[in-house]
Amino acid sequence: MDTYVPVLILALIAGGFAVFSVAMGAMTGPKRYNRAKYDSYECGIEPTPQPVGGGRFPVKYYLTAMLFIVFDIEIVFLYPWAVAFDSLGWFGLAEMFLFILTVFVAYAYVWRRGGLEWD
Repeated sequence: MDTYVPVLILALIAGGFAVFSVAMGAMTGPKRYNRAKYDSYECGIEPTPQPVGGGRFPVKYYLTAMLFIVFDIEIVFLYPWAVAFDSLGWFGLAEMFLFILTVFVAYAYVWRRGGLEWD
């Protein structure tokens, strides 16, 4: 149990710093509220009006999010493989090659279908 004490202390310091930063920002920051502060932010341009019940988003937003998740999961699998690369040998290399190949086949399919083009 003594080995976890430094980790617990570090977590307490990090949590204290986060709470301190948010509290000090709220106490010392300017409090000038206006209409522009309550508007949604869209890269510095005027926000586009949305219907009252919400609006429909293009499927490309969701496709981009799914592609991000696929490549993010690929990276999560690459880290342990890289750590244990020496002990896995040629079998591990072949398996990782097949894994990356399947991910790139999916990427090429999406690219070919025009899922990465923003018209």
